[in-house]
Amino acid sequence: MPDTDPLLDPSDLRRRALSRWDNEGGALASMSHETHADVPDMTNAELVQLRIRVIALENLMIAVLAEGSDRQLEVAREMADYISPRPGFTQHPLTIQAADHMTDLVDRAVHFRTVPAQ
Repeated sequence: MPDTDPLLDPSDLRRRALSRWDNEGGALASMSHETHADVPDMTNAELVQLRIRVIALENLMIAVLAEGSDRQLEVAREMADYISPRPGFTQHPLTIQAADHMTDLVDRAVHFRTVPAQ
């Protein structure tokens, strides 16, 4: 059941959602290896389609962020900081690249922001 309490702070809602996501991800990681053996490898055509979709989604996110508020850009940057490895934890290259990529998307969106009319 989603958290719909209007008194909850948006950052608390975000933290709760991420906590659930982390837990679900952990649950998937603990599944037996045989479960993944039933999933066939992706074909080249499927990989190409996946790439196309990711490119489209990235560009849509840039467009949405470009029209978003300063606070939305700040939250996107906070999210990138949130997934960055903490000091003392394993520095996983994919996580580091994902956080850098998120920040890059926000930076690219800033270039497309419209200047309000005076």
